[in-house]
Amino acid sequence: MKKSTVLSTLILIAIAIYWSFKSSMPTYTEDTTTLKTEFSTDRALEHVEQISQKPHGVGFPEHTVVKGYIANELKKLGLEVTFQEGYTAGDWGNLSKVNNILARIKGTDSKKALLLLSHYDSHPHSSLGASDAASGVATILEGVRQFVVKEKKPKNDIIILISDSEELGLNGADLFVNKHPWIRDVGLVLNFEARGSGGPSYMLIETNKGNKKLIEEFTKANPEYPVANSLVYSIYKMLPNDTDLTIFREDGDVEGFNFAFIDDHYDYHTAKDNYERLDKNTLAHQGSYLVPLLDYFSNSDLSNLKSLSDFIYFNIPFFKLVSYPFDWIFPMLTLGIIVFILLLFQGFKKKTLQRKAILKGFFPMLISVGINGIVGYFSWTVLKTLYPQYNDILHGFTYNGHTYIAAFVLFSIGVCFLAYYKYNKITTPNLLVAPIFLWLLLCTGVSVYLKGASFFIIPVYGLLASLFVTQNQKKPNGILLVFLALPALWIFAPFIKMFPIGLGLKMMVASTLLTSLTFILLLPVFGFYKNKRFLAILSFILFIGFLFSAHLNSNFNEENAKPTSLMYLLNTNTNSAKWVTYEQQLSPWTSQYIGDTKKAPETSSKTLSSKYGTHFTFEANAPLKKIKSPLIQKTRDTIIGNQRFLDICITPQRNVNRLELITNDIEIQSAEVNGVTLSEYFLKNRKRNKLITHYITDNAYTDIRLSFPKNEKLELTFFEASNDLLSNPLFSIPERPKNNIPMPFILNDAIVTTKTLQF
Repeated sequence: MKKSTVLSTLILIAIAIYWSFKSSMPTYTEDTTTLKTEFSTDRALEHVEQISQKPHGVGFPEHTVVKGYIANELKKLGLEVTFQEGYTAGDWGNLSKVNNILARIKGTDSKKALLLLSHYDSHPHSSLGASDAASGVATILEGVRQFVVKEKKPKNDIIILISDSEELGLNGADLFVNKHPWIRDVGLVLNFEARGSGGPSYMLIETNKGNKKLIEEFTKANPEYPVANSLVYSIYKMLPNDTDLTIFREDGDVEGFNFAFIDDHYDYHTAKDNYERLDKNTLAHQGSYLVPLLDYFSNSDLSNLKSLSDFIYFNIPFFKLVSYPFDWIFPMLTLGIIVFILLLFQGFKKKTLQRKAILKGFFPMLISVGINGIVGYFSWTVLKTLYPQYNDILHGFTYNGHTYIAAFVLFSIGVCFLAYYKYNKITTPNLLVAPIFLWLLLCTGVSVYLKGASFFIIPVYGLLASLFVTQNQKKPNGILLVFLALPALWIFAPFIKMFPIGLGLKMMVASTLLTSLTFILLLPVFGFYKNKRFLAILSFILFIGFLFSAHLNSNFNEENAKPTSLMYLLNTNTNSAKWVTYEQQLSPWTSQYIGDTKKAPETSSKTLSSKYGTHFTFEANAPLKKIKSPLIQKTRDTIIGNQRFLDICITPQRNVNRLELITNDIEIQSAEVNGVTLSEYFLKNRKRNKLITHYITDNAYTDIRLSFPKNEKLELTFFEASNDLLSNPLFSIPERPKNNIPMPFILNDAIVTTKTLQF
């Protein structure tokens, strides 16, 4: 292949990869000329800015302020606003007092209502919640505004639910689905969420049955930038899901669509989830979903969305969302196998294929996949060893994570080019047999075990077509071969980036393996390159360059701050106090209190609950402070038959945010907290013997009713916490430096009293 052709094909490949990302979402522009009847990203951003002024988790003062702001904005649209209030503990054993915000637009002939959903509480205690989920609330407020201004009466009722306590266990959704009369009217839910602060918004379906009708209706609604695929849908169904929409599906058998973005994952649930860091393109993408879906589903039949069959679907540039029935999976796979066999016969007949050369062609492929798989698998472990500060980023996605993805993708490309350079004498048709065989094997596996990924067969068709071309032309057109490889580039390039972003850099192995598998799909192009060694060296040089760039940005600064943690823990049983932290690498700020005298904490099953089951890392002795412990009163203690019934009331004696109860290893047969019965499933599957975590509003008491076997002794440990360590007058803790933020996912900046009692 001529140098000019090599250069042109490389440029086309780069453009195709760029377009696979660029075409997935809109580009933000200032809405200076946007009509009132159109969705305005700038108007939505105004809502985000107002909602994300301060942390507004349940029980915090700003929570009430945000609730009032949202209610007033809905009233400005001429809507009647109601509130749903009550206690619920969801399925996670996290009790909270919920304040849902509700409004309803009446339709002309409604059989089932369309429900728009997002949540307004931020994650306790330091997250500003701009993306999660002020962006969702703002999308709904602006989407409903432009809908109302059009003055077109919808056929279906439109319910707006801005839920509360989502961050604590989907509690607001739980209260609505199980207690509100409007749930009987709901036919479809559109839920807007976030797990980062940027990137494309992915559409994820929630349904108890098949997705056929939902995909058909979604396609008819015709959003401009759909980003969705049935692989993610299949994986999502196998994992424990945790959005408000899950409650609608599980408890209400109501279908729906999630729209969530996950890029810049390092901002998730942190103080950096602020207005300034929210990607404006991403917010525009959320709006590009809501407007056409609101117009379509407010006037379509929502009583007929259930289906027994599933569709394969995926988005691709120029074609938006492509879908076809699961019934096509095996016919399409069979077609691919038959075409492969026919091409093998043709190749042997024309003597463009030789058995020995085909066998040799397996070696560079297996070497590439093997080396890249091993390097990807151990990359995160090695990075954490070289940069131990990464251990304190509990998300598992570092601020320089995108640079690492680029680096290891380049390394994988370099390995592939070098491996195929070593087997340069094998002709391209002979090299293609091994990749086709491997990909057909993979497609056979996913057709059985992961049906949602069965669209992987489509790039294989392009590879089969390329084999036909290379067998019949000694010097095929390079542009044609790139064209046949476009499905591979457009389908797999986003996956290569998505997996380590969404699941953390521990999933770098997915990127390196997918890069290798995509490379062999492009072998019809690369096989004719005579300068593979040069391209391998160039890839390795770029790999080193990106690693060096990541190294230069491996430390923390004001923009990319270090997660830190500090708590004061007072044991009222022993009348002793200590400082505790979750940091693996102590910051100078934390070291003021946990420094030279630090030691590893005693191992105990009685540890505070957290998202990732994180334990204290260091502790140090602390001065005793006069912190009032809660008033614990036993209001009933009786035995009936083989059961002992015990009622306890815990009343705070100071301003607190959270109470957590942990038991000894005992069978709790029933439990009721503030009138909420904990599920039998939760009681049988309690982690670390946690009984309940009460996220307290207005310093409310906690009333517990328990039953357990009469011959067993109950031991309860009470952890009562207030998030005021930095503001409490009993302490003089300085503010964090600007290159530090509170560590997310754990109890932080807290004054905690602990007491253990036996009953």
